[in-house]
Amino acid sequence: MKRIQDARLYGIVDLGYVTPEKVETMTAQLCSGGVDVLQLRAKKLAAGEIERLARLMLPITREHGVPLVINDHLEVAAAVGSEGVHVGQDDDAVAKARAVVGSACFVGKSTHSLAQAVAAQAEGADYIGFGPLYATGTKPDYVPIGLQDITEVHRLVKLPIFCIGGVNAARLNEITAAGAKRVVVVSAFLLATDVSSEVRALKQRLV
Repeated sequence: MKRIQDARLYGIVDLGYVTPEKVETMTAQLCSGGVDVLQLRAKKLAAGEIERLARLMLPITREHGVPLVINDHLEVAAAVGSEGVHVGQDDDAVAKARAVVGSACFVGKSTHSLAQAVAAQAEGADYIGFGPLYATGTKPDYVPIGLQDITEVHRLVKLPIFCIGGVNAARLNEITAAGAKRVVVVSAFLLATDVSSEVRALKQRLV
């Protein structure tokens, strides 16, 4: 199983873009393309449905050696034994998440500023998401933070930092030039005509 420290490309199966019926297929395409980590995010589904989908995804992610991360739902992560769980600024604290999921499950946290990034490190998160870099349909209520703080957040925070929010192939060069080493890609993968090829092509550029 890949470690979060070694990961460069983070994918998300977001039920805002993917119907439940296509979760297994999308998971297989993202994994075969080469994502290093894969999250299940389903903001509007009940916990029982999220658990059902996670159990469909796990055999696929494990076959490819890709850690599965459950967004928000600590009890689902604990029940299915996922490799990771992710919490937002308005969700549970890292300590509570760790108490629910156990020490074998890594905990990531969303951050939207340098101060939040530093706080997440002090809180004991295993990695952080940093963004949104650009305006994004996935999180329309969040004000984009731009690229100017990417170098500084890497100086202040020694955890794996995954830059997120509007990341796509066209923007990748300017994102990495600003100092990003790891990225999260959502809609650019999920809406691609050939998902695996899109993943593969972008990953080759992450060196």
